[in-house]
Amino acid sequence: MSRRDERRKRIESSFEEFRRAVAAALGNASREQRQLAAERARDMVEVMVRGQGIDRAKEDPLLAEALANPLFRQQVAQALIDRVAAFRDWSEHGPDALTGLVDAVADGPASWPHERWLGTPGTADATEGVPELWRIGTGTVRSAPEPQRFPVAVPLLDHAHLHVSSTYESRPAAEGLVENLLLRLLSHFQPGLVHVHVWDVGQLTGALPGLYPLTRAGLLTVHDPARLHELLDELSDHIRRVHTGVLVEGHQSVTAAGGRRTEPWRVAVLFGNRQALREEHQQQLQRVARNGLAAGIQLVVVDIPVTVNSPIETVTIAADQTATCTMTGKHVTVALDPPFPRALVPRACAAIADKRDERRNRLSTFADLLPEQLWREDSSAGVVAPVGFLEGEPVHVALGDTSPHALIGGPSGSGKTNFLYAMLGSLAARYEPDELELYLLDFKEGVSFAQFAPGRKDPTWLPHARLVGVNVNTDREFGVALLAFLADEMRRRADAAKRHEVTKLEQLREEDPLGHWPRVVAVIDEFQYLFGERDQVTAQATQLLEDVARRGRSQGIHLVLSSQDVSGIEGFWGKSAIFEQFTVRIALPKARRVLAEPQNDAAVELPRWHAVVNHESGVRPGNEVARIPDATAKGTFDKLQAELHRRRPPDLAEPILFDGSKVPALQALPDFRALAPGAGNPTVLLGQVIDVAGSAAKVRFARTPGRNIAVLGSLAEDAADVLAGAALSLARQHEPNDAQFTLACLAEDAWPHAEKLAKQLRDAGHAVDLLGLDGIRTLVEGVAGRITASITGETGAPLQPHYVVVYAVDAAHTLLEAKNPTTRVSGVDNLRTVLKHGPENRTHVLGWWRGAQRLKNTLSPGVYDDIGAWVAFDIQGKELLSFGPEQVMAWSPRPRRGLFFDRFEHSRPQVVIPFDTGEES
Repeated sequence: MSRRDERRKRIESSFEEFRRAVAAALGNASREQRQLAAERARDMVEVMVRGQGIDRAKEDPLLAEALANPLFRQQVAQALIDRVAAFRDWSEHGPDALTGLVDAVADGPASWPHERWLGTPGTADATEGVPELWRIGTGTVRSAPEPQRFPVAVPLLDHAHLHVSSTYESRPAAEGLVENLLLRLLSHFQPGLVHVHVWDVGQLTGALPGLYPLTRAGLLTVHDPARLHELLDELSDHIRRVHTGVLVEGHQSVTAAGGRRTEPWRVAVLFGNRQALREEHQQQLQRVARNGLAAGIQLVVVDIPVTVNSPIETVTIAADQTATCTMTGKHVTVALDPPFPRALVPRACAAIADKRDERRNRLSTFADLLPEQLWREDSSAGVVAPVGFLEGEPVHVALGDTSPHALIGGPSGSGKTNFLYAMLGSLAARYEPDELELYLLDFKEGVSFAQFAPGRKDPTWLPHARLVGVNVNTDREFGVALLAFLADEMRRRADAAKRHEVTKLEQLREEDPLGHWPRVVAVIDEFQYLFGERDQVTAQATQLLEDVARRGRSQGIHLVLSSQDVSGIEGFWGKSAIFEQFTVRIALPKARRVLAEPQNDAAVELPRWHAVVNHESGVRPGNEVARIPDATAKGTFDKLQAELHRRRPPDLAEPILFDGSKVPALQALPDFRALAPGAGNPTVLLGQVIDVAGSAAKVRFARTPGRNIAVLGSLAEDAADVLAGAALSLARQHEPNDAQFTLACLAEDAWPHAEKLAKQLRDAGHAVDLLGLDGIRTLVEGVAGRITASITGETGAPLQPHYVVVYAVDAAHTLLEAKNPTTRVSGVDNLRTVLKHGPENRTHVLGWWRGAQRLKNTLSPGVYDDIGAWVAFDIQGKELLSFGPEQVMAWSPRPRRGLFFDRFEHSRPQVVIPFDTGEES
C-alpha cells in the first residue's frame, strides 16, 4: 500500500470517528430536547388544570384532548388527589360555617324561608339593628368533588347597591330575585320604614305587579318610563337635604350621625334593556350611587350597564338560570331562590299596606313617644326625640351642631304647653341626667314648669331639671341671669376644649370621658317678655342671647324659645346673627313669623293638636306636619316623671326653684346656713339676688368708712324684712353676747317688726336693746361719744361690735336737729359722726329712711359716701342718682322688689327680693 493510500485511509477513519461522535452528540441533544419539551408540556397542563380546576379543564374541548394523552396521566391523577385533599376541610366545615354566618347577621325575613314570615308585617325598628346580609339563593363550589350547598346572601341597606345582569331567557329570574329581596326588606321592618320606587324603561305600568297593593299605603311608587330624570332629581334632592342638614359635621351616614333613623329608606329599582342610559342620566345615576348609601338610598339596577365609584354587588344570571355574584366569586354557582308563590305575594303586600294604614290612622298617645327602654341614648352628637306623629310615623326634633336652637310659636290655646311637655318628656325618657340637663323658665305668671320641681302635693321632680323658674312675672332680670349662666358655662366648656385641643362637645367628651359634659337645653317660654322694654335689661339680654346662640352650638348648649307671637320683637328682626341660628322652627296653629313668611303659611290652617316641625329655618320644603299627643293629662307626663324620679342617681340634687310669687325664706338659704362665728369681717345678707344660683345680696362689714346700710322707701314691711335679714345674718356670725344689738323704732307702723326682730335676736342668745323715739337722742349721743373716745384713745379696751338698727330714721330728724345747750352739738351732728366714723370702730348703722331726700337731709351736704350700700323700694330711679351709677335711672319700682347697690363692690345695681325671716332665729 502506498503512502498516499495509507494517509487517505487514516483521514477517512478519523472522519468516520468524528461523524459518529457528532451523531452521538446530536442524539443526546435530541433526547434532552424531547424530555424538556415533555416536562414543559406537563408543567403547562398542570398550570391550566390548577388554574381552572380539573372538572372545568375536562369540560374544555382543547384541554380534554390533551388530558387524554398518557403523557399527562400523572398530572391528572395528582390534581384529582389534591382536589380531594383540598376540599376535605371545606366539605366538613365550610357549608356549616357559611350557614352560621348568614344566620348570625341576617335573621328573620332577611334569610328565613318565606313560609316563616311571608304575609306577616314586620315589627323591627331601625334602632334595633339592620341585617348585614340578605339571602338570594343557594351556592355550590363547582370544583368540589362532593358539592355541598350553602346560603348565598348579599349586603344591601347602608352597605352596598345591587346590580343584576341577565339574558333574555333569564330576565324573569332577575325580576323574581328583585321581588324576593324587596319582600324580605318590606317584611323585616315596621311598615313605613322602607319605601320602594320602581322605574322600568320597557313598561308603562312598571314591573313587579305583585307589589302593587303597596301603592295605596304610599310604600310603592311606580315612575313614568319617560321621566327617569324626575326620579333621579327626587333622589338627588333628598341626598342634598341629608348632607346639608345631617352629614355636614363629618358623619359617615344618617345612622352614624344620630344612632337612629328619622325617615325611611328609599329603595330605587331601575329596570333597563341592556342598553346604556343617556349620558346625563348616567352621570346623575352615578352621583346618586356615590352619595346615596349614607343618605339612606339603596339602588337596585337591573340590566343597565353601570360603572359607579361606590360599593356595589353584582349578580349575573346566565341563560340556564344559574348565577354568579361578586359576593362569592366565579367558582361558586348560585341557584337563585324561586319566586315566592304568586298568590301569596299580593296578599303579603296587602297585609303590609293594611298595617301601614293602621299605624297611620291610629291615634297615637304620649306613651308612643317613649322608648321601650329608658335612658339608653347617647347625647355626644346631639339629642333627638319624637314629638308627634305623621301618618303613624314619628316626627322628631333634633338639637345638635347642625340644628342648634329651636323657635316655637303659637297663640294662646294652640297647644304650646302641651308641645313643650311632649318634647321634654320624650327627651327625658331617652337621655339620663348625665347626658342631658334642662333649664326651664316660664315668663308672664306662667306655672307650666312648676311640675318639674318638688311641690307640696307632688314631691317628685324631673331629674334632668337643674333650674325651674315659674311665676317670673316682671322679673326679666332672671332671664338675663339664665343667659349669663349659659354664657359662663359656654366659656368654661370652650376653655376645656382648648386644653384638649378640640373644637366641639362631641370631641371633648371623647378626650375627657371622665368629665361631666352633658348637653344643655334651656327652654324659655313666653321669651318675648324678656325683651319687652327698651332698657338695659333688653340690651343685656339681646347681647347674651346673640353670644349663646352663635357660639353655644359647638359646646352643646341649645336654646328653645317659645312665644305666643314673636312678630313684635323689634330688637331681633334686624339681628340675623341671632335668628339664623334657630334653624329648628315649630309652628302651632295660627302661629305668626315662626316659619319663613310669606312663602310658608302652613300653620294658618293647621288643626288643633298639630304642629309644623321644620329643621330648615322655616322654608316650605322642610315642613313636617305632626299630630302632638296629649302630654298634660293625668297618667302621661306625671307618670313618666314619677318613674324617672325613682331611677334618679341617689346623689342628684333637687333643681333650683325660682318662684316669683313666693318670698324666699332666709333660714332655707344656703348662704345663710353657711354663716358661722369667727369668719372674719361679718357678711350682711339683704335679700335674694335674681340669679340662677338663688344667692344672697351681700355686704361685707369691714372696718372701713362707709360700711353702713340704708333702706329707702315708704313701706314698713319691705324695709323691716331687709333690716331683719341683715340683723339675723349678723347675729349668726357672733357668739352670744359677743356683739351688741340696738334697735330703735321711730315709727308706729314699724313696732311689730321691731319687736319680732328683738325676740328673734334674743332667742339666738344675743342681748338686745329696743327703744323708741324718746330714746333716740340719748342713743346717738352715747354712741357718738364712745366712737369719739375710741378715736382719741380715751378708752383702753377695743370696742365691741355694735349694730344699730333704726326704723324710720327720718322720723327723728326734727328732734335731732336741736342742739345741746352745753356742747352746741345737735343730734344730727352726732348721727353724722356715727355714720362717718362708726364702721372703723366696729359700729355700723342699718337704717330705714322713708325717702331719698330724707336720707340726704341726714347726711352732710353733698357727702354720700357714709352710706356705702343701700336698698331702694318704691322710689323712682332718678331720685337715686346721687347715691348710685347712671343705671339706676332705669329703675321703676315694683311690688316686693328692691334695687340694691354697694358702691364699693358693684358697677351696676342689682334687683333683690326681701327675705321672709319667719319666727325662728
